[in-house]
Amino acid sequence: MALTLRSSTSFINLKDNRSFKTPDDFSSIVGLAQIKPSCQLRSKNSTQEAQIARPERASLLSEGRKNERREKLHGLAAPQSHNNLRVPVFVMLPLDTISIGGSLNKPRAMLASLVALKSAGVEGVMVDAWWGLVEKDGPLKYNWEGYAELIKMVEKLGLKLQVVMSFHQCGGNVGDSCSIPLPPWVLEEISKNPDLVYTDRSGRRNPEYISLGCDSLPVLRGRTPIQEIQVGMGPCGELRYPSYPESNGTWRFPGIGEFQCYDKYMRASLAAAAKAIGKDDWGRGGPHDAGQYNQFPENTGFFERDGTWNGEYGQFFLKWYSEKLLDHGEKILTTAERIFQGTGAKLSGKVAGIHWHYKTRSHAAELTAGYYNTRHQDGYLPIARMFSKHGVVLNFTCMEMRDGEQPGEANCSPEGLVRQVKLATKTAGAELAGENALERYDGGAFSQVLATSRSESANGLSAFTYLRMNKRLFEADNWRNFVEFVRSMSEGGQNTRFPDSDRIGTDLYVGFIKQNNVRKTAALV
Repeated sequence: MALTLRSSTSFINLKDNRSFKTPDDFSSIVGLAQIKPSCQLRSKNSTQEAQIARPERASLLSEGRKNERREKLHGLAAPQSHNNLRVPVFVMLPLDTISIGGSLNKPRAMLASLVALKSAGVEGVMVDAWWGLVEKDGPLKYNWEGYAELIKMVEKLGLKLQVVMSFHQCGGNVGDSCSIPLPPWVLEEISKNPDLVYTDRSGRRNPEYISLGCDSLPVLRGRTPIQEIQVGMGPCGELRYPSYPESNGTWRFPGIGEFQCYDKYMRASLAAAAKAIGKDDWGRGGPHDAGQYNQFPENTGFFERDGTWNGEYGQFFLKWYSEKLLDHGEKILTTAERIFQGTGAKLSGKVAGIHWHYKTRSHAAELTAGYYNTRHQDGYLPIARMFSKHGVVLNFTCMEMRDGEQPGEANCSPEGLVRQVKLATKTAGAELAGENALERYDGGAFSQVLATSRSESANGLSAFTYLRMNKRLFEADNWRNFVEFVRSMSEGGQNTRFPDSDRIGTDLYVGFIKQNNVRKTAALV
């Protein structure tokens, strides 16, 4: 989840290290920052001045109910005429913009880079506010100095700043170029109680993010994870389970991943859900035939074409697993909505673009991540409705990907997935923003984003955040492409001047960065 800072730095109190004695005191905390009502904030990807009027939103919801059957089959609404609006472009800053010590890395280079981005016409930049950096020294002991310096620099240039409250570990995921673990005191609590983190069937623990199974339990030295305001929503900051961890080679593209429901808190919830319907045997654990991280759907009994995913037990389990994730998102959004009320802030949250095995009946990779999306079930409409209910922007990735770039055996369809999410957000009346999943500098990728940003067939984008600022971006050809892309987005995505072909290859998919060193940036600005 993220915010966009308009102008003021007053929401950061560098010396406010007060001790709070009761859970109610945490109603004044948002992540690690204290927000003052006078601060002008915007959502990460919401830059339009006007919001959807309630009657219009109601009309969209009514339309969605009329077409529910078609939506469940992933059909698309008939093309409609929409006014093409300007799509502001933001740029992600390097993951290590703030050093381990809490200071701003390479401030001179940062200033020069921001000046260049401003001249290109970008709206602003995004930075991760890492839990592992800001509250590193102990509970309620905050260090915001590096971020305050960055905010002043951005403000002086007249840019906006997307602040992503990142309560997950940096390292072990696609594109992670540095390592920032959770705060040491949190890791200490995890060492005492390993069930605080997600666990797979074999007992493997994932310390990237605290398990949603203990959302309401005071496991962080008297605080619950929700009182801690985990606005990042999950692994990589996304609303999902860590079903495809790359660390130590556990998962590699295009594996189906594994269910993450084996910590004692998730087990207890599953057992209770099964008992409630008189099926105690179903509560003893996840599916026994769901395979392993790197298998394909057809090699498992659960995910194969006519597998148990679509049987009575499979439907029970997937409904429980996905509803636990939705409940987690609901708790976070409800808490954040209460905290930010009256500040002028509008929030955004990120949903993962899991496009591999999308063409299969079971959509296995999406299921293990918590998205109950199959040939017969729309898993994104409930998520979009939840975001819409709280007025939160749904930020979706893989906007630059084309189906033809993906390996055939992976049954990918990033284009189909994006179309489905656009339709879901339109039906729910939710605002949609986008990102690219991989570092791309070529005209083919930019052309695809331009096409995706339009609103003829479904929901258009309210903003786009480009991944990522580094030295490669400022190379002559790449920079020319980027500047032209920003200009085209400012014209409503209609001015497409890029070649249709992808000049840098066709095997562009999750995992490609790690397999090809040429796709990795050796040094960040």
